[in-house]
Amino acid sequence: MNTVAVEGQIRAFREQFQRVRDEISRVIVGNEEIISGVMTCLLARGHVLLEGIPGVGKTKLVQTMADVLHLKFSRIQFTPDLMPGDIIGTNIVREDEAGRKSFDFQPGPIFANIVLADEINRATPKTQSALLEAMQENSVSAAGRTHALDQPFFVLATQNPIEMEGTYPLPEAQMDRFFFKLKLDFPDVEQLHLIIDRTTRQKEPSVQRVLQQGQILDMRETARAIPVARPVQEYAIRVTLATHPESNQAHEMAKKYVRFGSSPRGTQALILGAKVHALMNDRVYVSCEDVRAVALPALRHRVLLNFEAEAQRMDSDAILARILEWVPEATA
Repeated sequence: MNTVAVEGQIRAFREQFQRVRDEISRVIVGNEEIISGVMTCLLARGHVLLEGIPGVGKTKLVQTMADVLHLKFSRIQFTPDLMPGDIIGTNIVREDEAGRKSFDFQPGPIFANIVLADEINRATPKTQSALLEAMQENSVSAAGRTHALDQPFFVLATQNPIEMEGTYPLPEAQMDRFFFKLKLDFPDVEQLHLIIDRTTRQKEPSVQRVLQQGQILDMRETARAIPVARPVQEYAIRVTLATHPESNQAHEMAKKYVRFGSSPRGTQALILGAKVHALMNDRVYVSCEDVRAVALPALRHRVLLNFEAEAQRMDSDAILARILEWVPEATA
C-alpha cells in the first residue's frame, strides 16, 4: 500500500474516532478518557468491565454509544435468578400445519452488536460463564449446535464496587477475559452543574448516528495492520514481567504486594490498545508512550494483590504506576 493511501486511512480513522467521541460527549458529561477507553476496546476486538458507584452514568454511556454507532443494542440485567438460557436463548417446540413438530432456536439477548451486562456480579457463576464463553468464542452453543454472533460483538459489563452483599465476584480467570477495566469517578462540581443542566430540562440532548457497521469493521482492520517495532514489543513484555513477583525482572513492589502477575492476555492488550492509541494520535507507528497510556486499564484487573497489600490499602493502580516509572524503554 502506498504512502498516500496509508495516510488517508490514518486520517479517516482519527476523524471517525473523534466524531464518535464528540457525539457521545453531547450526552455524557466528562469521562473523556473513559469514552476513549471504551472505543479503544471496541476497535481492538476486546470487551470492557466498567466499575463505578451507582448513578455515575455507566448504563447511559453504553446506551449512547450504541445509538451513535448505529448498532443493535441489548441490555441484560443480571440477577441471582438469571439462567444461562435467558442470555443465550433456547429451543422451543413448533408444530406446522401438518402436525409435524420440530425444534426452533429462539435467540436470546446475547445476539446483538453491543451487549450491556448490567451488574454482572449479581448473577451466579454458571450464568456469568455463559456470557464469558460468548465473549471468548464469538459464538454460543445450544442443544448441540453452535450459533455465530454478528460482528462487531462487544460486551460492556458493569459492577458496583461498594455493594458486595448478595454478589458473586468474578473469578480471576474470568476477569482476565476483559480487555480493559475502566473506573468511572464521581463528577466534580462543574460536571455536576452540566449534568443537572442537561437532564432537568424538558428535552434531554440527543445524538446522531455517525458510523455504520462496515466502517467499524474497517477501523478494526486498520488498527490490526499497524506494525509494532521489536523494542516496543519488548518494553510491553518487560512491563508485564515486572508484575510477576517470582520473575527476575520483577519490581520490588510486585515482590512485596503482588500474589500473581498479569497473564499473556495483558501483554496482548498492551500492544493492541497501543495500536489504537497511536492511530488516535495520527501516527502509523507505536511508541512506548502508547503502551504506557493503556497500561492501567489493561493490567489493573490482571494484577492480583496479596494480604499485605490489602492490609496496607494498596491498590493495583499505585503498583503499576511505580512499575511504569521504573521499567526502562528498550533501545533499537
